[in-house]
Amino acid sequence: MRAVQVIGDSELAVVDAPEPGPGSGALLEVKTVGICGTDVKVFKGSIATPRPLTMGHEAIATVVEPGELAITTAGQRVLVDPAMACGHCPMCRAGRPHICLNGGLMGREVDGVFAKYVRVPEERLIPVPDSVGATASGILQVLGTVVHAQRAVNVFPGDVVVVVGLGVAGLLMVQLLKQRGVTVIGINRSEWKRDIAADMGADVVGAPDDARRLVDEVTGGLGADLGLEAAGTEATLAQTIDLTKVGGEVLVFGTLTGGSEGLPYYQFYFKELTIHNPRAAMPADYERGVKLVADGALDVEPIVTHRFSLEEAAGAFEAVQDTSSLKVLMTVDES
Repeated sequence: MRAVQVIGDSELAVVDAPEPGPGSGALLEVKTVGICGTDVKVFKGSIATPRPLTMGHEAIATVVEPGELAITTAGQRVLVDPAMACGHCPMCRAGRPHICLNGGLMGREVDGVFAKYVRVPEERLIPVPDSVGATASGILQVLGTVVHAQRAVNVFPGDVVVVVGLGVAGLLMVQLLKQRGVTVIGINRSEWKRDIAADMGADVVGAPDDARRLVDEVTGGLGADLGLEAAGTEATLAQTIDLTKVGGEVLVFGTLTGGSEGLPYYQFYFKELTIHNPRAAMPADYERGVKLVADGALDVEPIVTHRFSLEEAAGAFEAVQDTSSLKVLMTVDES
């Protein structure tokens, strides 16, 4: 079978790999995969992984052979929950397997889903109805993580939320927040991404240099009830903190790995901020995301800007690192 593997820093190859052998779990035929920032870090070598490694953790697939639990059926369409959990550490026993102390991620610690076939434990498969189209289905894994993140915060109609960063996650955040009846201010450098956010319901959009003025105008100078960082840089987190009101909440969704300028730590104290830093997702989050898309509550197809075949993986990775892209998908159409 064909698979995309990272074989060195910033070096990948489409190779002939062995098909999964007999084992526990369901055998899946992968149909659509998505590329995210974690995949790019694995590709560049900024995340240490085994080499060679089959990449990827976002997949929509069809069940070929159900597993021993018999909770899936042959031909069933599923979303893969890529997180691995041990089931016995303190976090697992506390009902938080997504932050398992011994856990891992497909495409990072072990071979992932950028391949024709994979074998996955059935309890990590979420059914996807046919009403969710092929393009929309490619958003479901990241949507699950966004749903999980928003469970952490309590916002109510009349609240003001500023979303800093209008990439894939930021645009999904905007739509989920509008479902909750809040006023959303979207901040991003790219005008075309601001336009998409406005089409998806953002009440006010603007560039980073205008953010302070816009938030002050909407809130009468008080600041946002919730600041939501969805870009993943130290600078955008610092700005999010600045735009959040005294006594407000900050949701850090972007993955920050450190920087050189430092954060406004005094503001954590002065504003008595509550800071949430959610990670990954749980099966119920994925199920909720699937239902939202299946019911037509979210418009996710405009977030997909590029599609490639698995054989075009090099071009797909170039596209995902370009500012002209949002979600980049690959189809696995090997015969």
